[in-house]
Amino acid sequence: MTASLNTYLMFRDDAHDAIRAYQRIFGGTLTRSTYAEFGMAQDPADADKTMHSQLVTDHGWVLMASDTPTPMDHRPSGHALSLSGGPEDAEELRRCWAALVDGGQVQEPLAVAPWGDEFGTLTDRFGIQWMVNIGGAPAEG
Repeated sequence: MTASLNTYLMFRDDAHDAIRAYQRIFGGTLTRSTYAEFGMAQDPADADKTMHSQLVTDHGWVLMASDTPTPMDHRPSGHALSLSGGPEDAEELRRCWAALVDGGQVQEPLAVAPWGDEFGTLTDRFGIQWMVNIGGAPAEG
């Protein structure tokens, strides 16, 4: 068995909108189940909310998300995700940055950092914090 560590995002009502937006940004295959599909909607308002969704991208990235049911306390945890790669990934990472920032807010613009990589931070329109790091060219020597 090979263990893996994946990101699981919790929302109150917009998990489906968020995971579909991430699918448009990152591509990949999306699966989704609602509370009603599993007979788990204690409150009728939760019936069509996302009980579990999973996005697996062509890069092998895995994002999962769900909505917190109405009877449960929802405490956004300030999810912070990091997206990084090397110079060969620069074009794709800049494209992802631009898509994530659409409707969101930049905390630190994507720019060359003191360590030589391009780095920036943003909060997307769903309240998820992202750090993007694009590795610089390897030092010659």
